[in-house]
Amino acid sequence: MKIEANLVDIHNQTIYPAEVTIKEHKIHSIKKIDKECDSYILPGFIDAHIHIESSMLIPSEFAKIAIKHGTIATVSDPHEIANVLGVSGVEFMLQNAKESGFKFYFGASPCVPATPFETNGATLSPTEIKELLKRDDIYYLSEVMNFPGVIAGDADMLAKIALAKKYNKPIDGHSPALRGKDLQTYIDAGITTDHEAFTYEEAQEKLQKGMKIQIREGSAAKNYEALHPLIDEHYQNMMFCSDDKHPNDLVKGHINQLIIRALQDGHDLYKVLQMASLNPVKHYNLDIGLLREGESADFIEVKDLKEFTLLRSFIDGEILFENKQIFLNTPQVKDINKFNTTKKSPQDFQLHDNCREYKVIDAIDGQLITKEEHQKLQILHGAVVCDIQKDILLISVTNRYEDVAPALSFIHGFGLKEGAIASSVAHDSHNIVAVGCDAKSLALAVNAVIASKGGIAAVDANEKLLHLPLEIAGLMSKEDGNIIAQEYENIDRFVKNDLQSKLNAPFMTLSFMALLVIPDLKLSDKGLFDTNGFHFTQECAL
Repeated sequence: MKIEANLVDIHNQTIYPAEVTIKEHKIHSIKKIDKECDSYILPGFIDAHIHIESSMLIPSEFAKIAIKHGTIATVSDPHEIANVLGVSGVEFMLQNAKESGFKFYFGASPCVPATPFETNGATLSPTEIKELLKRDDIYYLSEVMNFPGVIAGDADMLAKIALAKKYNKPIDGHSPALRGKDLQTYIDAGITTDHEAFTYEEAQEKLQKGMKIQIREGSAAKNYEALHPLIDEHYQNMMFCSDDKHPNDLVKGHINQLIIRALQDGHDLYKVLQMASLNPVKHYNLDIGLLREGESADFIEVKDLKEFTLLRSFIDGEILFENKQIFLNTPQVKDINKFNTTKKSPQDFQLHDNCREYKVIDAIDGQLITKEEHQKLQILHGAVVCDIQKDILLISVTNRYEDVAPALSFIHGFGLKEGAIASSVAHDSHNIVAVGCDAKSLALAVNAVIASKGGIAAVDANEKLLHLPLEIAGLMSKEDGNIIAQEYENIDRFVKNDLQSKLNAPFMTLSFMALLVIPDLKLSDKGLFDTNGFHFTQECAL
């Protein structure tokens, strides 16, 4: 196969008309030609850190949407399904990904469970991590979320890090707001990246101390605006990632959106493209070609270098996207899951504490972090009630692995005026997290998720229910990705328009309200948790 186009040479920072010959899945030759070309070829884009599960799609369906945006590969942490199903969940992702035709690169997730303060479905001990890291299809140790454990010298965490070093595989970080001596201790342990920096100063310090920074723009956490000024000086040690991206957002765009935005902000083309392709390949030792002779023929052809309108995508020399048609595989999939709880009653979602003031989780739009508020609330018929005018709503986390009572607290920031929303996509243990205006609505939404053994649900004051089942581990659907994206979009619109949530991505924000490794205040299935002190706390503020 021969292709004539303007070749974007990132390595030598030049563009020239070229004839590229492909033989046996590799680039056989590249020759400069004296001819005007009306398209450009360049290395395909790589998401340097993502949880495929957050797209609510299995890898093979995720690939069919991502490839439309010029993405040819992802560095994927199977942390979510591992927390539900352990090694068997990781093996599900590996197998489905291999059959897709897209390039997925998975890691071994060291924080399963993320903390001992919640209930999850499986544990990955150093023994399981060792067996995973020995595999050729496991490329790195995934994000070390338990950074307090690393700093404190936790034996389990240090053993997993030591195994990654033994097998010469990179170690991903996760250390929001970590600075100073503690940051240095974390880096000295062998951590090489961070995607959680959300201020310029934090990212700059991490870069200066030798970490690689991944600029994240997901459905909830959006850090590009704060971090992009670092690109010009530090591009060699930076990458782009989405971390968590819901299906309706994935349909709209992927890494291409970050590239376009960076160029519009005046950043150099070659620096930006290096972050989107070359840097992750080098850091994670990926077998992805970068448009050089002898390498795998992995690249994209675009109409222009402003909007990057995609014409064709090549992986291993095969055309997998052309004329808006996708030529990726659709593997057969068997459902896998773990769900052992039963229907709840409205009484299960009533809080009976009698406090002068209550601790309230303050959710922040566009961030994973929360703040702690203190609010006075009324008691009616012995139960504490929401203050909808002040946007103080009920939040619950229902254990999906054991049939026990839900944990309850209060939250600010969702803006619901009626009804409730619930989801079994709830980082990191994936119990059922829900926010609502009253106990009855919470019960209806949570029970819809329980009935389908996983999914997302929303219900209004008239008990109108919208529900998207997620039959694979309660996290993903095996159905067509575009259909799932539309169904998700419908529920998302219902929550924003009918329930009047003011969040940009209410379900994505909801999914992080039980994540105990992100400051300041969160709720696990075992109770309210102070993430700064790393201990449980009482609902009463006074």
